[in-house]
Amino acid sequence: MQGTIFGFTEAQISQFGMDYAVTGLMILMMVIVGKLAWDSKAGKFGGIALFIGLTLGVAGFVIKMLIQHFLKI
Repeated sequence: MQGTIFGFTEAQISQFGMDYAVTGLMILMMVIVGKLAWDSKAGKFGGIALFIGLTLGVAGFVIKMLIQHFLKI
């Protein structure tokens, strides 16, 4: 099979990376933000502010994936 790695094309490997690797990094980022909020003793309001401020980019990425899924793009 010419042009494949372990039977997968470059496009399939890129899609796996976008689906699973980036999702794993997002989860890791949530854990880091949670640890930051806990260690700083920010309280409820401060923790919510940290999560909203630091994870806004994640929300955009998730919304983009949902729109693509529902519109079947």
